[in-house]
Amino acid sequence: MEQGRVLEAFHLEAGQLARAMAGVSGAEWRLPTRCAPWTVGDLLAHVRVVIAWLPGMLTAPAPTRAEVSAAEYYRPDGRFAPDTNAARIALAQDHAAEQLTGAALADDFNATWQQVDRLCRAEPDGRVVRTRHGDPMLLSEFLLTRLVEVAVHGLDLADALGREPWLTSPAADLLQGLLLGPDGTAALERLRWGQLRFLRKATGREPITREEASNVSRLNIRWLTLG
Repeated sequence: MEQGRVLEAFHLEAGQLARAMAGVSGAEWRLPTRCAPWTVGDLLAHVRVVIAWLPGMLTAPAPTRAEVSAAEYYRPDGRFAPDTNAARIALAQDHAAEQLTGAALADDFNATWQQVDRLCRAEPDGRVVRTRHGDPMLLSEFLLTRLVEVAVHGLDLADALGREPWLTSPAADLLQGLLLGPDGTAALERLRWGQLRFLRKATGREPITREEASNVSRLNIRWLTLG
């Protein structure tokens, strides 16, 4: 995966999310999301937490070589176990509680994504990092997993706030490639899904009918473990 392409998509998608959150009212921060038990504020705090791992990863010693791709990062192991998910939920809630207002949450997210963007742009192509799960990955591949977080939870936040999704085309294209591979466009045409609808269905945000499930199976599509 080309590092510059992923960085540009991350820049655009995170910027869109930051601008959307800047206009959230006091009451809206407490609205529930589909990612229970998180509120809008909790969910934005979660997105901030998962991109805030990067500065520390970039200062740590680099592994000699990458061994895990973005798709392999989502393998169904302990990172999605109940106790890990519980810790993930609590960490986001704790971070949200540290902020005095929703506006402070929005400002914190805005500052964090811009710091991450700036630091990653200073890194050479082929940079290898180690994730908190121990995976040696190309920075570009790990950034792709962070783009998943920003884009997919951006859909969750838009839905919770009753707004139109702000998913950007560069992010949608990269997520389609991650989830469907190089022949993704042909697969979507056979399924008769647009990118936004596909992303909702592939991540459990929209139910799949029995006929659609049959079509997915016939096309040998395998969903990633996203949570």
